[in-house]
Amino acid sequence: MSLIAFRGITRVYGQGDARVSALAGIDLDVASGEFVAFMGPSGSGKSTALNVMGCLDRPTAGSYTFRSLEVTDLVDQERARLRRAWIGFVFQGFHLLPRSTAVENVELPLVYRGISAARRRELAEHMLDEVGLADRRHHLPSALSGGQQQRVAIARALVTEPQLLLADEPTGNLDTARSEEIIALLARVNREHGQTIVMVTHEPDMAEHAHRIVHFRDGRIESEQRTGRTP
Repeated sequence: MSLIAFRGITRVYGQGDARVSALAGIDLDVASGEFVAFMGPSGSGKSTALNVMGCLDRPTAGSYTFRSLEVTDLVDQERARLRRAWIGFVFQGFHLLPRSTAVENVELPLVYRGISAARRRELAEHMLDEVGLADRRHHLPSALSGGQQQRVAIARALVTEPQLLLADEPTGNLDTARSEEIIALLARVNREHGQTIVMVTHEPDMAEHAHRIVHFRDGRIESEQRTGRTP
């Protein structure tokens, strides 16, 4: 069953001579529980597609449905509620609060849901244990390696149990060994918890951990390929 469906999605920026077509009519389905990697050169439209999917950007035209809900009909507040309830984000930059401990950073999305302090701490500590950082829960980001900081960011994205995890270059700031740790963690989360993941990456070896690779070029989907891994 499709969790996400794009039909004729376009995204245009600017006007006249400054007009740029970032997406030029995208048709795409992502099934519940699937792990999909977006690849393509810079400016190909892959990050724009991810931002539209995460309700961080609005398409200029076309239809986007999430769980059979027509997202393009929603006003900003409704889109924000959908984002908070169903979608988690992991970015290339870790975006951790520097003066907050690992567990406090993971708790942050739960604060906005009005969850009690005791329950927030319980859920955050459980999620840090899931990503292998139970013994670092009271460390500040400055006391953590890059790979550990990204694992904290992943725990923060997953603590609300979103149906969709969007990862934009999650290994872009990491060395090879740490990159392998992070992609293995994402693959395990997808496999064991059925988390739907869509990831933007420039790295073919990282993309091979997904079930399907979608190649973008000039705002269009150029090709798709299955990796042999199954949901």
